Amino acid sequence: MKKLFLVLLAFIGITPLFCQEKPSTCKYTLLLTGASFASPENGWFELGCEKLDAVCLNRAIGGEAIANTANRMIDGTLYSPEELENIDALVIMQVHDKDVFEDSMLKAKYTDYPIPFDRSNYAAAYDYVIKRYITECYNLQFDEKSRYYGNKTGKPAVIVLCTHWHDARTRLNGSIRQLAAKWGLPLVEFDKNIGFSKEVPHPVTGEQISLIYAQDSQMTNGVKYGWHPKRGKDQYIQQRMASIFVDVMKRILPVKPEL
Repeated sequence: MKKLFLVLLAFIGITPLFCQEKPSTCKYTLLLTGASFASPENGWFELGCEKLDAVCLNRAIGGEAIANTANRMIDGTLYSPEELENIDALVIMQVHDKDVFEDSMLKAKYTDYPIPFDRSNYAAAYDYVIKRYITECYNLQFDEKSRYYGNKTGKPAVIVLCTHWHDARTRLNGSIRQLAAKWGLPLVEFDKNIGFSKEVPHPVTGEQISLIYAQDSQMTNGVKYGWHPKRGKDQYIQQRMASIFVDVMKRILPVKPEL
């Protein structure tokens, strides 16, 4: 029906406004937090949002870490109250090669953590972000200005975690899977679906396959791997990541009626 409507508009000479040009027509609103692998110049998230008919709120900033995400929640700059009302999913791609699951210093409530956060405990910062977002969504049931007011469940809190873009960051990739399993959160497994593995070198170059897709490199345990993938919507890895992201999101976003 939607495609037929667009064809009819084109036939009579009317150019329709698409989702990204007029956000009020979008089906979803997605918010991304992360660092250099997620910042807007990459393109995978923006491509994914276009495909999903979603408002694209990319708050990723190169050089940041999950501690910065927590601190931005604290100071109110990660999202506004109005955005919280409309966000369909919070996507987290903070993928420094740290243990994000270790639970010996976790607190029962997010309000128990001393603030602001530093980078001494990545697992604690992840725990804070997850617990605070779930709490804020739940508490919308008590906000008379919210459309979730009086709803016993509050707003459904959809949080999506991501692995690194390939499988060389074993500590992060392993612990983010544990964290996702602990909370029952969807996981975008870029590392499993990117199309190559650290276990097998390139048959022509003899080096890690990630290097041919990267704009720079990083040494890990004496092996050189691709660090940041080449950026831009025209780059294969960004398109591949967008496809992997869209596949996951299509399975978890609520089905909404066609406008």
